Amino acid sequence: MNNFEEIESNWKNQPEIKATEKGFKALLNRIRTIKNKQRITNIVLGSTVIILIGFFFYIAGFNDQQVVLGISLMIGSLLVRMLLEILSIRKLGKMNTLSRQTDFRNDLMVYYRCRKSVHFLWTPIIIGCYVVGFLILLPLFKANLSAGFYTYIVVSSIVLLIFFSVFIAKQIRNEIKELKRLQED
Repeated sequence: MNNFEEIESNWKNQPEIKATEKGFKALLNRIRTIKNKQRITNIVLGSTVIILIGFFFYIAGFNDQQVVLGISLMIGSLLVRMLLEILSIRKLGKMNTLSRQTDFRNDLMVYYRCRKSVHFLWTPIIIGCYVVGFLILLPLFKANLSAGFYTYIVVSSIVLLIFFSVFIAKQIRNEIKELKRLQED
C-alpha cells in the first residue's frame, strides 16, 4: 500500500505544464502552414489532371486503348495522391488543439506516422504508376511525332522527373522536420 501512496503523492506533486499564448499561436501557425502546403499540392496536382484530360481530348485518344491506359494511369495516380492529401488535411483538421497536451501529442504522433506512410510508401508507388503511364505513351509519341520533338519530350521528361523528385524529397524532408518539431513542443 505504501507504493501506491508514494505514486499518488508523486502524481499530485508533479508540475503542471501550461501552454503559453505565444507557444499555442506558434503551434497553430505551424499546423496552418502544413495544411496550406497540402492544399497547394492539391492545386498543382489538380491542374496537372486537368491538363492531362485536356491533352486526352485534344489528341482524341478515346479509340486507342494504349492511350487510354497510359493517360488513365497518369490521371489515376494523381487522383490517388490528391485523395491522400485531402484525407491528411481532414485528419489534421480534426485534431483538438485544445485537448490535453498528451492527447494532442498522441494525435500528432498518429498523424506523423500516417504522413510517413504517405511519403515513403504511397508517393513512390504513385510516381511509379505515373511514370509507367508515361512510358506506355512513348511509343505513340515516337510513331506520331518528328524525331527531334520525340527526343525533346524524352529528355525534358527525364529532366522534369529528376527536378520534381528532388523538389518532392525536399518538401517531404521539410514536412517531416516540421512534424517532428511539433511533437517536441
